[in-house]
Amino acid sequence: MSKTVFTLLLLFLIHPVFSVNNDNPKEDEIIINSVPIRFTGATIINKYSTRIPFKLVDRLIVIEGKIKGKNGNFIIDTGSESLILNKVHFTTYPFEKEKKNTSGILDDVDNLFEKNIKKLSLKHISIQNKRSDIIDLSHIEKSKKIKLLGIIGFDVLKDYEVFIDLYLNQITLTKIDENGNTLNKKVYLEKIVDTINFKLKKHTITLKGYIGREEVTFGLDSGAEFNQINKRIGRRALKHFYPKKRVKLIGASKKQIEVLYGNLFRVKLNDKTYFGPMKTMLTNLNNMNKAFGTSLDGILGYEFFAQKRVIINYKKEKLYFIKYPLIR
Repeated sequence: MSKTVFTLLLLFLIHPVFSVNNDNPKEDEIIINSVPIRFTGATIINKYSTRIPFKLVDRLIVIEGKIKGKNGNFIIDTGSESLILNKVHFTTYPFEKEKKNTSGILDDVDNLFEKNIKKLSLKHISIQNKRSDIIDLSHIEKSKKIKLLGIIGFDVLKDYEVFIDLYLNQITLTKIDENGNTLNKKVYLEKIVDTINFKLKKHTITLKGYIGREEVTFGLDSGAEFNQINKRIGRRALKHFYPKKRVKLIGASKKQIEVLYGNLFRVKLNDKTYFGPMKTMLTNLNNMNKAFGTSLDGILGYEFFAQKRVIINYKKEKLYFIKYPLIR
């Protein structure tokens, strides 16, 4: 079962009802199979660090890019296992291998392909032999009204310290060594106010935390537009979820299910790191847990990043929280 597909299902589409090898790549390019992807407005901080502005499309973190004269967008998704390319815009690329149909949370996802990326370069940093999944993402394009070229996930991000800043709407990627240390020590001007350890379950960031006094395990996923809690979570935690309405949810299968949507209160990771009410959906996470080999009680998505400026270090398995310059 493809973990990438399950992560893609967390890119929930809520409706109102509820609805590449250049010898001299330019500094704001990613290179895939001799085709340059240029990220608009990318800035070099130093030899190992790149800052890229993003926009929010509904609640998705989206970077603008350009491929072969065509402008488009990439979603930054910490929960996705690999780089995903949109089949709609990569029809001229030969697929190396077709994967079997795979069952998702909502239904089967068909026509999933896999492609090896020989070289991917971000400014002065090269990434070799990455795998890319080829999926039809046209329904996301239609819902979000953007040209979606792909999704950048864990397999690319894991080699960097990743600073996701929804205060300034920018992401900073800093190359790290095998121990997780940044190759340049002077990257951030902002003050780190707290540090949290996490565990990697394959590509999934898992965090211990609390809902009220109930200890729970969260997965962290920047591609989840709304937080989720498992409908099988304990009653002591569930009493802090206040439902507002039922919403229709569309996943990668393009089919719908109906879930409860509301606010989740009293979430904290420790005595210093706590959250205000977060928009949350009550869903069944059993299939996802089975696919990921996890036992998650919930998913923290956009609402987490909206309240915390966070740096992710995959190799050290740590989150660093940056102080907001203003009181929110």
